[in-house]
Amino acid sequence: MNLINRFIYFFIGLSLGVLILIFIWDKKGTKDFAYSPNARVLKDINSKNIHFTANLHTAFAKNIITASEINLILRDGEVDFAKSNTKLDSCKVYHIDGNLRNKKYSIKLENCNKEVKVYEYNIN
Repeated sequence: MNLINRFIYFFIGLSLGVLILIFIWDKKGTKDFAYSPNARVLKDINSKNIHFTANLHTAFAKNIITASEINLILRDGEVDFAKSNTKLDSCKVYHIDGNLRNKKYSIKLENCNKEVKVYEYNIN
């Protein structure tokens, strides 16, 4: 069997295997693959109750930023692990950056066991 036939058989088997895996994962309901550290942190944050400090409630009242915009940043943002403190035992502090309305936002929050406390935001 020459090399071209081997590649053809290999790719036929590979494509069949991928189709079977896609079918199995689709039936199991695993559509969310959160394997990167950024995706795991954002998934964990979004699975908990989110509370805002008085500082943010003041910003909500002045229409500087809204809770839905913060939730968008928490869903689609990027975690800056260099500015975050993940070595704490009680509540880990994360710094999340995101873009909304052509502006860069930075959010600081505490990720505790049962809740998330958003306590600071910056517009860059």
